[in-house]
Amino acid sequence: MNLTIQEKTQSDTAITMVVSGEVDAYTAPQLREKLMPLTKQKQEVFLDLTTVEYMDSTGLGVLIGAYKSLRAQGGRLVLIGMSARLSRLLKITGLTEIIDIEDGA
Repeated sequence: MNLTIQEKTQSDTAITMVVSGEVDAYTAPQLREKLMPLTKQKQEVFLDLTTVEYMDSTGLGVLIGAYKSLRAQGGRLVLIGMSARLSRLLKITGLTEIIDIEDGA
């Protein structure tokens, strides 16, 4: 149940967060704590999920919260580099219909 988060500022209005490990009930609060303030400061937040091994519904809830916060300000959340498993999870839940997804980092 390890989670690491690195922030890479792109510009005054955009940031990339590289998330690694597992996003579950134990680690999702850590992601929420780092992510949500950025949704108030930036217009675009890119989440690089290339090395996320697992995500449960708690993690999905964090993504939805960030999406809603950014959307309310006219911003956008972009997910990058998801595994086939994570892509399938987002497709099943319908999140691929609302959240922007890019293939590469």
